[in-house]
Amino acid sequence: MGIHPFSELMLGPDCKGFPLTGKACRASDIASRNWNVLADDLPFPIAVLKRTALEHNIAWMQDYAQRKGVLLAPHGKTTMSPELLAAQLVAGAWGITFATAYQASVGVGCGARRIIIANQVVCDADLDALDSLLAQTGDLRIWFLVDSLAQIALIEDWAARRASARQFDVLLEMGIPGKRTGCRTQEEAVAVAQAISRSGALRLGGVEVYEGNLANCDSGHDAREVTALVRRVADVARACDTGGLWHRDADHILLTAGGSAVFDLVIPFLRTQGLSRPVRGVLRAGCYITHDHLGYTRYLRNVEQREGLDDSLRPALSVWSMVQSVPEPGLALLTCGRRDISHDLEMPVPLAIARKAQRTAAAAPGSWTIAALNDQHAYLNFDPAGTTPAVGDRIELGISHPCTTFDKWRWMPIVEDDGRVSGAIHTRF
Repeated sequence: MGIHPFSELMLGPDCKGFPLTGKACRASDIASRNWNVLADDLPFPIAVLKRTALEHNIAWMQDYAQRKGVLLAPHGKTTMSPELLAAQLVAGAWGITFATAYQASVGVGCGARRIIIANQVVCDADLDALDSLLAQTGDLRIWFLVDSLAQIALIEDWAARRASARQFDVLLEMGIPGKRTGCRTQEEAVAVAQAISRSGALRLGGVEVYEGNLANCDSGHDAREVTALVRRVADVARACDTGGLWHRDADHILLTAGGSAVFDLVIPFLRTQGLSRPVRGVLRAGCYITHDHLGYTRYLRNVEQREGLDDSLRPALSVWSMVQSVPEPGLALLTCGRRDISHDLEMPVPLAIARKAQRTAAAAPGSWTIAALNDQHAYLNFDPAGTTPAVGDRIELGISHPCTTFDKWRWMPIVEDDGRVSGAIHTRF
């Protein structure tokens, strides 16, 4: 498969993580520099993607979806990287999911021709943007979410003021009380679906739900709650089917769900039977592409147990930093902070240490912890009586939740298992 540079991407000293003394180059030429993270050829901190794990994850999830008889539309907001989105499409993804009209435009530029915007579209500028994208790209299909009569009214008002004949493809969203968007009851959902079916500006093509807000990493709880949710959503799809609310030109019904935590539990919904038209079940997991070292790793252990899996996803994203100060016993300050690494769910975790001037790394002691982050500093706590970090040592940090590490970097090197830089990606946040 491979991760290939996109549109002759240029990298240079204006990008954080690129050497200030380095000469700008195409991403396709970066391997020829013979840089190695552990040779201090790049400044610290530096976020890196491990090629072997990255390619494994892309192939693994695609194979999983195929074995389950569903389609895959990875959530592109995780990486917003043209190289990685293109790699997912090349691997066989049916489409790409996004959260905004802007993100969808990036996907179109990467070659995506089926896009789910797993969010409501409500403002004129975004409706204008989707109208323009669809007009300019003849084979493009975009679906976005609708969950209220108020949203329908806004879209119809936009269409009236634009004198537009555009009919947007939409999905009815079901939600969870107290959580994110989506209709709360079947009665509310059917009323919204009926309004969509009467609208000249919208075409109802299916039903969507996001189950991740229910999960708490207790396998029994997650299986019980998510199963109950997807059954309720399947009932809504059946009610829409019985009421003849799908758009007349739809040759299939699109049912879609799935984050990266409990994606196995939504498969029955994606394969709902007994509807009047063929069903296309679409899984929307996104963070699987790099996985992580904490939150999603814990959820994946439950998936592996439920599914009887021996080998699944592997962490592919980490951030290397350097010890810049050891001002007192038990405390080291690292050159990595909130501007460089995710911290919205959990603090990073020390993974490995490479001593100054050494090109090999060893596992960090399990007792080491990151206690806090400032804008540019990480506070590493350690036992002074054990293995102690020294100024100039390199520390690899693992993450929880890759989305909020990707958005801190304009580019990331792709590295081999020995730290050698073999490629690069860029992001479009």
